[in-house]
Formats: sequence, structure tokens, C-alpha cells
Amino acid sequence: MPPLSDSGAGVETEPPQYAGHYRLERCLGSGGMGVVHLAVNAVGRQLAVKVVHAQHAAEDEFRARFRQEVAAARRVSGAFTASVVDADPEAARPWMATVFIDGPTLSERVKRNGPLDARELLRLGSGLAEALRDIHRAGVVHRDLKPSNVLLAPDGPKVIDFGISRPADADGELRTETGKLIGTPPFMAPEQFQRPREVGPAADVFAMGAVLVHAATGRGPFDSDSPYVVAYQVVHDEPDMSAVPRALVPVLRRCLEKEPGLRPTAGQLLAAFAALASGGVADAAGSRPESAGAETGPDSAGGTGSAGGESAGTAGRTMVLGVRGRGGGETDRNGTGSGAGRGAGDGSGGSGAEGRRTRRRPRAVTALATLAVLAVTVTGVVTLASAREGGERPRTPAQTAAHAGRPWASTLGAAGAENRMPLCAAADRALYCTAAGVRAARLDAAGGKTVWSVRGEAAEPGPAPVLSGGLVHLVEPDARRLTALDPADGSEVWHADVSAYPSVVHAGGTVLLAGADGAVRALDGRTGKERWSTWLPVGGAQWVAGPDGTAYAAVLTPDGRATRVYAVAVADGAVAWDVRLTGDLGPVQATGSAVLLLSRDAEQYTDAVVRLDTGERRARRVELGVPVDQAQAVLADGTAYVVGAGGSLVAVAVDREPAAGTETETGAVRWRLDTGVSRASRPLVVGGTVYLTAADGRLLAVDAGRGRLVGATRARMDDGRYTFSALLPAPLAGRGAVYATAPDGSVFAQRTDDPGRW
Repeated sequence: MPPLSDSGAGVETEPPQYAGHYRLERCLGSGGMGVVHLAVNAVGRQLAVKVVHAQHAAEDEFRARFRQEVAAARRVSGAFTASVVDADPEAARPWMATVFIDGPTLSERVKRNGPLDARELLRLGSGLAEALRDIHRAGVVHRDLKPSNVLLAPDGPKVIDFGISRPADADGELRTETGKLIGTPPFMAPEQFQRPREVGPAADVFAMGAVLVHAATGRGPFDSDSPYVVAYQVVHDEPDMSAVPRALVPVLRRCLEKEPGLRPTAGQLLAAFAALASGGVADAAGSRPESAGAETGPDSAGGTGSAGGESAGTAGRTMVLGVRGRGGGETDRNGTGSGAGRGAGDGSGGSGAEGRRTRRRPRAVTALATLAVLAVTVTGVVTLASAREGGERPRTPAQTAAHAGRPWASTLGAAGAENRMPLCAAADRALYCTAAGVRAARLDAAGGKTVWSVRGEAAEPGPAPVLSGGLVHLVEPDARRLTALDPADGSEVWHADVSAYPSVVHAGGTVLLAGADGAVRALDGRTGKERWSTWLPVGGAQWVAGPDGTAYAAVLTPDGRATRVYAVAVADGAVAWDVRLTGDLGPVQATGSAVLLLSRDAEQYTDAVVRLDTGERRARRVELGVPVDQAQAVLADGTAYVVGAGGSLVAVAVDREPAAGTETETGAVRWRLDTGVSRASRPLVVGGTVYLTAADGRLLAVDAGRGRLVGATRARMDDGRYTFSALLPAPLAGRGAVYATAPDGSVFAQRTDDPGRW
């Protein structure tokens, strides 16, 4: 046979012309192990041939893996896999030829045409279940089932790429380099991260559930830019199935159980899908999950949400639901705190993290900066409105003056919990908080005394409470509902199922529920009754609410080059106006006259801030010069304060009137400050001072005009095993005081008149 050229990994500069006696015509794709070619044999039959990268051919480890792949693929050849035709693992460049399957990968299909409908999902699920049944009967565990390893052939789905598979009865030897991750994080089972030597067929069932969620929604059940975040979510969080057709949710939820023994077998799944198909579910479930109205009865069933990744507790951004365990509530009245077809393997070269838009992996950051987003399950912040303080005797002016600004500290949260940092909202004379083991609690803002608390079983808190319509609102991911509590005693007033709505946006006394398909409902914050419902072209949007009765939705255009911003009237859902802005922009705050947005580059770093004038609908863009990772920002007095991973704080002037059209500027950065903390919360600006919460529980004060650190409290870390908090809520403003929380479960207050004496 003609010699195979040795030209390195990837799509080689001098690709081989033959593998054995098969002529290689063109490249179908390249993965980490080799290149997949379209080939023909002597009689013109098309095949898919994988040829190992030249640099790997010389490594015994990779040759062993390839021999294992060939053996596994030969054992499982069947109706729902790509049958092996020929192979030579001992060649100078090892290769394997399989039947060429003329069809796109599932990843390509979803990216090109969007999520599958219910009938297509049932067909895909049945095919994958049958494929896994045959694979497992042959004694093989695939271990890397993902959308790019599923080919959609005319006669049904085909499973390919057995590069990291192994016999189900293997003695624990892993055919991979020490320390390397085996699999693709968004589609790996928890045991693949925790106990890789104990991985069995149940891991493939978990991956199948994740693949079907991706097929149904365009994103995985555990979705993040970072594989480290995904790994945490897979192990600890509940899957996001808010956009999965309702009839399929129970089956997929069983597939995604954390414990392998609780998952169904492939044979049981095949029977379940057959029952769904025979029951006409394909027709009944053709639409996305239906919205449920406000309820006052027991918890209702439905899908769950997911989270996204920033600090909670500030004004006016989207809140994306995340799930963190089993919830409950008991009121404590004692006041005490508690392209082409594929075959032959990894031709797509995909990472498995396919979603609604392609994102590149961020540049390398420090370990602490990476960990900063590990446990994040809540995206967004909420608007804090004045609450009705029922049942409390008002203080006299003299009493108010005497109490204002007095330092104090209280402790909430269950001892020994993994994440004890409370999340709070501030009213005139009260703080409303949630913490590990505490569904909700009210603290006296003057002295920190617990007025009432409602216990909960969740190991970690959900999003911060919100004050709306005179009530305390809790988005409870574990119960998949929005609950309104009486601020006087913590009793429940109403609740509503929000499982079909990834975004819950509080705009004063109105709650907007935004679905992934563009459905939007408005609820009265006091009663929970529906005010209006409509459909808007804002599916998958990021939302921010302004103080003037307008909410803003930002949607990335299909080509990823621009963002369209819609101004939506909270009163009736009408679109007042919309504007197209260049770049990938995310809204962070809306004032009475402007919307502040952050511009993201191809690697999802923030490279600029954009101020959109809501009156003239003109935008001013200010380049940051140095891109910021995991940026958060706030607009105050014409200046945007941007903080990122590593504690870098930047002040950017955005107060000048924009010229006609969109203005791009540089040189408007007023100052930069390295705060010296590993990571910090979203800023709070009060009276010329910028306040930040640090990961170690310190409260920092920075002079807003000069960019100098003027005060810092002591660190407040848990003395036990857990000292890391995924969420860093922004500080809250009070009368002469600023409130903050810490990883040791503290809620504390400091005077604002002299931070240097903290």
C-alpha cells in the first residue's frame, strides 16, 4: 500500500491518499484522535475511514486506545451503529473503515434547523435506546455519547466513535493518559467525574438523556461556557428541562438521575418510548411546554430551570432558574434564625457543548478565577421595590436617627452547609434573606435581629428574595415555582408555577415570565393574577427592567454579529421600539434614560461597555482596552463601574451625549484599580463610594472619584470544610449603612460615613 505521510495532528498538510487499499477522497472532519475521510473501495463503494494522527501513531497509549476502539466497534456493529468493514490497528498510520452513513450529525442538525419536534424526538429516543441496548448486550460501554457522535441516517440514528469505550466488565484499567478527562463534560454522568473506574452502562443512559434534552432545546441540561462549571452542575445540580416537551420530561428526568442505580436500562427506555409513541404523544407533545397560571394550591409538576452565572441581589436583570436540592418550608414563629455524512468516529471534532450559539473557551485564568463560576446556578439580579411593612410599629425620627448606620452582624444558614452565604434584599427598615436551610427570613435592618424565619430543607439558597407588590417574592428552583410571602410574618400569600419560563423578571409591582419560545406573561406582584400574556420575538433574550415601567430584552441575531434590543411596556406587553446594535451585547442595568450593556468578544470576554440612550435610541460604545473576564457592572452618575475575575475594577465614563448613530470611543477609562481580591461581587455605588463584596467575606469601599481603596472589613470565612461561595451577592444600601453577606453565613452592616475605620 502507498506510504502514509507523517504530518502531525489535525487535518494534515499532506493528507494520505490511501488507507490500505481504500482511496481517500476528502476529509469529513477531524477530532483529537484522528481524521475521518470519505473513501471508496475498488468497486466504488463509499466508506468512512478514520486515520490516526501521525503524532499519535508513534505512541503506545494511543495505539492501545485505537485497538480498543476497533474491537469495541466490531462487537457492536448493528442496525443503529456504523458497521466496521475493515481495519489495520498495526499500520504505520492505524486506520479503521466503516460503512459511510449519508446524514448529518445531530449536532449539525440542531445547529442548522433548531430543536427537533416531538415526533422526531421519539424516533431519535427509540433509535438511541435500541443502539445502547445492543451496545450493552455486547458488553461495551460507550462513555462518550454526544450529539456529534450521533448520525441521523434516513433509516434512523446511528451511534459512532467508540474511541474511549471499554468492556463493561473491565478491571478498571483506563485506556487514556493519566489525569485526562475521559468524555465530554456536558454529556458525562456524575460517576465519570467522581468514580471513573466504576463507570458502567448507566453512564450511557445519562448521556442519552442529555443528548435528547439537547435535541429538544438546542442546549444541554447542564449548560455553561466552562467545562468546570458543567462538571459541578452535572454532579450537584438538577437538569434544565424547562423547554422539553412535557410528555418526555419524566422519562428524561429518570435518565438524568445522579445515582446510576436509579436510571432505567436501555431496554426499559425502548419500551417507554414505544408506549409514548403508541399513545399519540408525538401529536400531543408537538408544542413546547404549556404555561401554567398562578396557583394557590400545592406544588405543581413541571420542568426545571437552570442558571447562569453572576452575582444575585442587584437591580433589574434577568433571573434564570437553577435547582439545588429538595425544598420545603416550615415557619418558625420564635424569631430564631435557621455538514456531510460521517462514520468511523470523531469526525466532527466537536466538544459536545453545542448550544444556541458557538462560544469559544476563555483564555486561561487563575485557578481561583476559574472556580469563581463553578457553582453558579443563578443568572441575574432583581429590582428592589418598596415593601409594605405590615405589623410593625413605626419608629420616631429620633429613633430612626439613633439606629441608622450602627454596625451589627447576624448569622443565617445551616452549620456545615457547603454554601452558607445568604442572599438578601433590602427594604426601608428590614432585610429579607434566604440561606442554606432557611427558605426566608426577615432581619431588622437597624440591629440585625431576626424578626421571623421560615425553615427550608434545601442545602443551598436559591436566588435572592425580591420585593414586589408589597410582598416578598422567592423564586424556588427546587419547587419550580414563584412564591410570594407576607413581609409581616413570612406566611405564603400565593405561588405560581414558573417551570416553563427560564426568565423571571421583576419590574416594580409586575412580574414578567419569559419563555424560551417568546411567550411572555405578566403577573400582578401582589395577587399573582395574570395581567396579560403575549408572544414577542424575544425567545432566549436577556432581560433588564427599568424604573419607568419599561423592560428591555436583548436578543443576539442569528449570525451572531449584532444584538436587537426591544423596549417592552410592562403595563400591556406592547413593544414601544426596537433597535439593532453591533456586537454580542448583554444588558446589565436600565435607568430612566439609558440601558447599560456589556459587549462580549468571540471568547466571551467583555471588551467594551455600551450606553444606549432610550430617548434618542443612540448608543455610545467605549472600549475597555484590556478585556475583562466574567465582568459585572453598574451605572452611576454617568460612569460605568466594571469588575471582573481577579478583582480588577474599572471606571468608564459614559455620560457624554452620543453623536448621531453609534459612537465608538477609547480613552474614556477614568481609572483602574487592582482590589487585591480573587474575585468580587457586582458593585454598589452610594454617595461617591463603590462597595464590593469579596470572596472571603470582606466588604470593600473604593473612592469613586479617585479609584482608591478607602476601607475594608475583616474576612468572614467558615471555620469548617467549606469556605468557597459560588454566588457573591452585591452589597445593599440602607440609611447611613451598607449591608453585606459572607461565606460563614453572616449578614452584617457597616456605617457609610467613615469606611477607613471599619
